[in-house]
Amino acid sequence: MNPLTRDLLQGSGPLLLVPDAVLLPEGPADGHAAVVADGVFRAVGPAEELIRTHQHLHPVRLPGHLLMPGFVDAHHHLTQSFGSALAFGEPSEIFRRVWVPLEGALDEESAYVAAKLAAYEALRGGFTTVADAGTRAEVDVDVVASAARDAGIRCVLGLVCNDAENENRSVLDSAEKHLARYDGDPLVHPSLAVSIPEAATEETLRRTARLAAEAGAVVQIHVNEHLAGVERSLVRHRRRPLEHLHHIGALGPQLLAAHATLLTPRELTLLADTGTAVSYNPVASAWKGNAVAPATAMAERGVRFGLGTDGTRGDGFRLAEAAEFAQRLAYGLVTGDSSCGAGWTWLEHATRGGADAVGVGARTGTIAEGLAADFLLVDVTNPELALSWDLPWELVRRGNRDQISAVFVAGRLRLWCGRPVDWDGPALVGRAAELARAAVGRAAITRVHPTSTTARERSAAR
Repeated sequence: MNPLTRDLLQGSGPLLLVPDAVLLPEGPADGHAAVVADGVFRAVGPAEELIRTHQHLHPVRLPGHLLMPGFVDAHHHLTQSFGSALAFGEPSEIFRRVWVPLEGALDEESAYVAAKLAAYEALRGGFTTVADAGTRAEVDVDVVASAARDAGIRCVLGLVCNDAENENRSVLDSAEKHLARYDGDPLVHPSLAVSIPEAATEETLRRTARLAAEAGAVVQIHVNEHLAGVERSLVRHRRRPLEHLHHIGALGPQLLAAHATLLTPRELTLLADTGTAVSYNPVASAWKGNAVAPATAMAERGVRFGLGTDGTRGDGFRLAEAAEFAQRLAYGLVTGDSSCGAGWTWLEHATRGGADAVGVGARTGTIAEGLAADFLLVDVTNPELALSWDLPWELVRRGNRDQISAVFVAGRLRLWCGRPVDWDGPALVGRAAELARAAVGRAAITRVHPTSTTARERSAAR
């Protein structure tokens, strides 16, 4: 039996946590401990040393547990959670047929509940930070910010800055106000967003890049995701979307390119040379029939990237496994690469690399003194992880969210054994089910694929 209890971890005072091991950038460190106070790690090091130098603190021993960084979801759409299952079996560019009409049907309450539901699922899956790419719901974006805060998750919050063919000065005014509005917020970090490059004028693409760079924020743009979008850009600009962004001066460390599944060797070079970051979203590629981003090539070329769910499923361990598995299927099998980046690559880009990609690497993503105490306590006594030979590989291949005992964000216990500690999770899920039925019912959603039951009936009839 593991004697760890919720009561040991709650409270406003400093904590001296002594797990079996701490997952550091260089790998698992046995016999290490961490001091958490005022929302940050005050010290990380050998347990005996920290116990000796912090004699005023009672050591909280965590037998059978690994203390590791929380996962970072580098690409999410929090207000799309009511329609997650609508994406099953659907072909690409689903946003036109499902997401735009669904978000358009949300009112303030349903947008809040949808966002908080997505945040709840993310926390259950070990994500302590999510990057929201901006909502199309006709509500104040602070509704999404409030949902994230109330759930207890760190959020890089995008404001959509689309202005299509006609430059709209109010879009840029709103962008400046958004960046200022959340400056200094402990959990919400402002970001700008453009749905796809063709959704904004060239001047807006340039100006949002400049504004974000000056504010130390990121601009989130879906780039080179679908073949149709690449072809439209070639027809219109004689350049692919990523090339077009480079041509107008919008690439750089402030850009977070979502998906980037269709990249030429030249575009990989552009990413590396400009310091542009990418959100690699392997589950979205599988669910929507996209290509698989060349993430192992990105890692080799030094391209900055994180892992994103795109709202598919909120499980950090399964996301890391999907990241490796997609590379193995798309590239490793045909080249005889039996490692495909190995476990450490995907853990790195699911945590520290993801934090860097979404613009909060100086604040979170690593277990280190001075950084935010965003972390997980993972039970390693279960059958999947107990016989450990290479823990990073095992976390990627055999880890799952059921093994997460506790989730901390900004030094506070947020989830214990999959349940929120200071709000009613089941009640939220129940309310979300009611609101989702109404929202989907009034949205002009067009699906291509029938439900599984309908498809089975059609097959039986044939």
